[in-house]
Amino acid sequence: MTQLAKALLVDDRRQNLTALEAILQGLPVQSVAVESGEAALKQLLVDDFAVILLDAQMPDMDGFETASHIKRRERTRHVPIIFLTAADRDAQLALRGYQVGAVDYLTKPFDPWVLRAKVSVFVELWVKTRQLATQSDLVRERDTQWRRLTDAVDEATAQLRSDDPEVRDRAVRLLEQARWGNTA
Repeated sequence: MTQLAKALLVDDRRQNLTALEAILQGLPVQSVAVESGEAALKQLLVDDFAVILLDAQMPDMDGFETASHIKRRERTRHVPIIFLTAADRDAQLALRGYQVGAVDYLTKPFDPWVLRAKVSVFVELWVKTRQLATQSDLVRERDTQWRRLTDAVDEATAQLRSDDPEVRDRAVRLLEQARWGNTA
């Protein structure tokens, strides 16, 4: 069963969170909305996210400080952050956003279709990354099984070269076990 990707929405204004949830509706992503940087950091301790939509200007811990904490954590440093802000198009703020690890910086009002497209890309990358991890686990498992079988065949081959019939019988049993995958 495939896990649904999640998007963490962080904004101190409930109406902005509601608008973001509406924009993302219909995408293959579950929105998780929180109203502060502190709440975002707590949420990141319990859930994995495909993308974070982060308000740059919030009271107490602003988006830049929140992003800085996110990028310092091993578990969350690779989660893409898109800053959203109502601030004027101040190049210094955008630069500050990129410096703390944002992948994008959008000023309000922004085109909701552009935001949907950006989120869709990160969700797709998250899904593909999960699929690759699963395939990698399967390859490792098969490689381990192959090594066990090879070791069993090598051991059986050595025993078959013996003049002792009991040793050769053990070799046959070992090969039969290997044939049925009972080489632990």
